[in-house]
Amino acid sequence: MNIQEIEEKLFSLKDEEYRLFQAKLMPGIDPERIIGVRTPLLRALSKELSKEEGIEAFLNDLPHRYYDEYNLHGFIISREKNYEKAVCYVDALLPYVDNWATCDLLSPTVFKKHRGELGKEIERWMTSDRAYTVRFGMEMAMSHYLDEDFDEKWLRMASEIHSEEYYVRMMAAWYFATALAKQWDAAIPYIENNRLDIWTHNKAIQKAVESYRITESQKDYLRTLRRKEK
Repeated sequence: MNIQEIEEKLFSLKDEEYRLFQAKLMPGIDPERIIGVRTPLLRALSKELSKEEGIEAFLNDLPHRYYDEYNLHGFIISREKNYEKAVCYVDALLPYVDNWATCDLLSPTVFKKHRGELGKEIERWMTSDRAYTVRFGMEMAMSHYLDEDFDEKWLRMASEIHSEEYYVRMMAAWYFATALAKQWDAAIPYIENNRLDIWTHNKAIQKAVESYRITESQKDYLRTLRRKEK
């Protein structure tokens, strides 16, 4: 399936109601760039296309015209079984990512088997000057280093990210809320010692308090740590 055929396939899966819904979720994206293909259909198409030898032509055809093409691209990359290729594909795509949805669906499963090497890539992404590259880096740190491979340095790195970008700050809040659920003893000092900006600090507490993974006593304590906006 060549690039034109892929575009035609996407339009054959168009759902106008879903397109309008997506446009409301992402006001920063030109609605004319949204085809309106539902996520399960994109996933199914990515599974089909990832087996085709010529799919690299589509992956190398950047920038894409449509939002849905970027999402399809992300799902295909997420199925890549070769670690080095997956990293290269991610690096090629990230400069073009301009919304939270495309950013958050990008999650190569092969990364789970290469956490030793992945760390240096995450550091590179988290220190980027591109908002969605930073968001992606934090999401990878959250996905891969808050469980058996936990390392406190990721908490420190995340706390040192200072950005005015809403979607970077929201990811930081999500990251710390998840860290509080999974690594309470390591994460709580960052809240107690006001290591985050006020907005991120309060949003992390809000998300943690809403989580079923935080105990009631922990939630009560977190509520006492909320800070007043200046």
